[in-house]
Amino acid sequence: MAKKSQNTNLNLRKASTAKKDEFYTQLSDIERELKHYKKHFKDKVVLCNCDDPRVSNFFHFFSYNFEKLGLKKLIATCYKSQDSDLFSQNNSERAIYLEYTGDKNGNNVPDAEEIGIKHLQGDGDFRSKECIELLKQVDIVVTNPPFSLFREYVAQLVEYDKKFVIIGNLNALTYRDIFKLIKENKLWFGHSIHSGDREFRVPQDYPLNAAGSRVDEEGNKYIRVKGVRWFTNLDYTERHEDLLLYKTYSPEEYPTYDNYDAINVDVTKEIPMDYRGVMGVPITYIDKYNPDQFEILGMASSAGYNPDIVGIPFIGDKDARPLINGKNTYARVFIKNKKL
Repeated sequence: MAKKSQNTNLNLRKASTAKKDEFYTQLSDIERELKHYKKHFKDKVVLCNCDDPRVSNFFHFFSYNFEKLGLKKLIATCYKSQDSDLFSQNNSERAIYLEYTGDKNGNNVPDAEEIGIKHLQGDGDFRSKECIELLKQVDIVVTNPPFSLFREYVAQLVEYDKKFVIIGNLNALTYRDIFKLIKENKLWFGHSIHSGDREFRVPQDYPLNAAGSRVDEEGNKYIRVKGVRWFTNLDYTERHEDLLLYKTYSPEEYPTYDNYDAINVDVTKEIPMDYRGVMGVPITYIDKYNPDQFEILGMASSAGYNPDIVGIPFIGDKDARPLINGKNTYARVFIKNKKL
């Protein structure tokens, strides 16, 4: 009896966490980003594996643009608690996944009879064996994964060598595994979101406590989330455009850190165009990163020094955060100009 109670409590905690991560991406944000990857989708199988396909704008976008993109197949799954009371949008007791292979009756609309609805044995967790089997079948993954599981989610995509376009939080850059991928040019920011916050629809029982939350005329709830970015390994032309530089180096304007042989740059657009050495820039520099223009050497964001992450020698005493006159300058990405 005690074991059953423990399992119930675990399921409750899992469901509660899932609800907090259940943000529905706006169709306009999806359209604005995915238009830059049209060439990548031709003859490909796409998976949206963190989306309730009955309410997902990702499934909506790909099903209505199936022929235009030249897709081969579209699959959508979602996390579903085994307890129907704990799921957000429907009363079905089982998780499902949908398969769509294009318009069959010529009306250019994904009709219900054209969409294959299949039941999953488990709860639809992307880490489950049956969902991993679906993952193995696809070429590109496009979704809004749980922010709390972002590191684990990306690790799975890398393990199975998948192309992807997913939404995450800017702070994920400070995760060791995520930053390593960016440093090695295996992961980068998408095209369309580089500042500000974004609005997401949330389940009906989601508390609207934060500033900027609202309820529309149909009763749908929305919240605004800061620091949102698209993360991808699909290339696009604009990320190879040089950042225009106009300032020149002076030791007065660009002081050297106490504990690193590198200069501090407070604002990305003020990177000096003539400096050959190592520079520390804000993590938001990644929004403008062109791998042909600069090399990313490492990042310092914590008090502990890890040479594999920081990437340059530490010449300080204890605190490995970038310091100027003993004061912390916050997280910094260390870069070097490739063209000088």
